[in-house]
Amino acid sequence: MNIDKELDVRGLNCPLPILRTKQALKGIEKGKVLKVTSTDPGSVKDFQAFATQTGCELLESGQLEGEYVFVLRMPLESKT
Repeated sequence: MNIDKELDVRGLNCPLPILRTKQALKGIEKGKVLKVTSTDPGSVKDFQAFATQTGCELLESGQLEGEYVFVLRMPLESKT
């Protein structure tokens, strides 16, 4: 999988991982892929809801040794 940008939000707690992700997505072109690494256990549900609300595709979600990884693809069209 081709990752276009990576965002490290380890050590940040809710709502900061989502807020930083939202900021990072502003600088990414439609259809591009963002990988986010977090240590906040609440981010699992947060990123699922975020993807639904924004129209981003959650390509991958997983956990390894206390870290959570999310791979999001920017929607081709904005969700209204």
